[in-house]
Amino acid sequence: MVIGISNPLFTFLMMKNPLTLCYGLLILLTITAAILSNSVTLSGLLISLIMGISFIKFYLVAFNFMELKKANLTWKISLLFVVGITILPIILISF
Repeated sequence: MVIGISNPLFTFLMMKNPLTLCYGLLILLTITAAILSNSVTLSGLLISLIMGISFIKFYLVAFNFMELKKANLTWKISLLFVVGITILPIILISF
């Protein structure tokens, strides 16, 4: 006799919808950034790591939920360029 146990995490990971997986990853990255930001000492490396997580989250939202995957290459490059010149100075100043 086989008993099926419903495990919400297992069910979530087995979903084939890429937007659901992206949403779960965004939640995980947000929790990770929140835990890192509550550190007692914020070093330059920690600030760079938090900004890197923020960039990954922005990339996931822009290309999955804002449908930039289907946009013209110029829009993709310009958006990543603007985000890059916004995040890079913060990382350089933190060291």
